[in-house]
Amino acid sequence: MGRRWLVTGCSSGLGRALAEAAAREGHEVAVTARDTAALDDLAAAWPGRIVPLPLELRDAAQCEETVRTAADRLGGVDVLVNNAGAGLFGAIEEVSDAELRDQLETLVVGPWRLVRLVLPLMRAQGRGHIVNVSSLAGRMAFPGLGAYVAGKYALEGMSQALAAEVAGQGVRVTVVEPGGFATRYGTSLAESGRRLPEYAGVTAETLDAVRGMAGDPATGRPQDYAARILAIVAAEAPTPLRIPVGDDAYTYLETAEQAAREELAAARALVGGLSSPVTPLPRGPAEIRPQEIAGPSAV
Repeated sequence: MGRRWLVTGCSSGLGRALAEAAAREGHEVAVTARDTAALDDLAAAWPGRIVPLPLELRDAAQCEETVRTAADRLGGVDVLVNNAGAGLFGAIEEVSDAELRDQLETLVVGPWRLVRLVLPLMRAQGRGHIVNVSSLAGRMAFPGLGAYVAGKYALEGMSQALAAEVAGQGVRVTVVEPGGFATRYGTSLAESGRRLPEYAGVTAETLDAVRGMAGDPATGRPQDYAARILAIVAAEAPTPLRIPVGDDAYTYLETAEQAAREELAAARALVGGLSSPVTPLPRGPAEIRPQEIAGPSAV
């Protein structure tokens, strides 16, 4: 049975590959871009299955119109994929308030807004799947990508809270964490207006790696990514909240998880460990209430 998808950021890269793959499998897909001219060939290739819609994530009114139009044209929304995004390169000291706000509007506020708009539709139909596209940067930091990392960490935190909130409403939440894929992310990465020589040696390696990612033959193909997202959506619930996509993603995140365990052990050694034993809670992090960890006064 075909699903009705709303996928943001489909002018190129991962969003475009996913839209094509979903249409090929018989799904109906509302696809968005700031300029819908970039979507004309998709609509022509898949008439009746691809519905192009304009969307600027930072425009609240246009977000409302896009969700309303997608629901009207498709008869509902079964899957929301928050894929649209943009990166900003700059050390923490180099990034201005305005640049930071713009990055967070795109990576956090816009997706949050779309989630808020589709949830009543999904709740009314008794089912839905929200897929928030994060990154390795949602679980590990890279020098020079502080604003991007902050946005992806926030998106993952929001998603974890959301999963607990909608667990009884028939709505599934998935965070996908792509590794390296051959897209225009690296070449379109914006740079902060202020650049300080003190950080050039620290951040240059990150910038070179990101800029050259699309040309590296070892980098993943967007079509492979799309196939894996389709499999995730088609899988029977329950599924993991966070799903890395790409072999390199698992390698990087396993290393990050080991570093986190070592950091936790070092922290415990520094402060003297726990004052009393704690009984492990038999649930996942998204299901644990704050007061069960820190008492009734926890926020």
